[in-house]
Amino acid sequence: MKAKEIQDLIDFISKSGLDEVNIETESFKLSVKKNSRIVVANETLVSQTPAIFTTPVNTPSLSTPVVDTPATPATPKASDESKYLTIKSPMIGTFYRAAGPDSPPFATVGDEVKAGQVVCIIEAMKLFNEIESEISGKIVKILVENASPVEYDQPLFLVEPN
Repeated sequence: MKAKEIQDLIDFISKSGLDEVNIETESFKLSVKKNSRIVVANETLVSQTPAIFTTPVNTPSLSTPVVDTPATPATPKASDESKYLTIKSPMIGTFYRAAGPDSPPFATVGDEVKAGQVVCIIEAMKLFNEIESEISGKIVKILVENASPVEYDQPLFLVEPN
């Protein structure tokens, strides 16, 4: 595969909704992943640029591209948590519980929040967006790990309404 073909593939993936594409031919194996997680010394770093992994393959295998679609995240149990309201992500980006590494979190489990109160930050394209609660109540569960990627409309917090 030539460099131009690889660049075209990366452009295609970035425009599509796919997070990962694997291509395997007789001569090589190519894996392109968007928003890949890298674990270094018990810390998770998220790479916003596509990661490309190529591996030479000596045995013949698939000659057509293999596209894996990501599994949808598990939703909370409706029976146990049906009385709670959710604060959802209004955008795609990286979820942060605090303004900085040394700052206290905007909201923790047990905190009372009011409509309009900042509960987290979502970073998208180098812009840090303060996310405000649209509901008032007590936070009973934080559904997302700090510094992890979130999707549009993904539940972030469970809130017991006042």
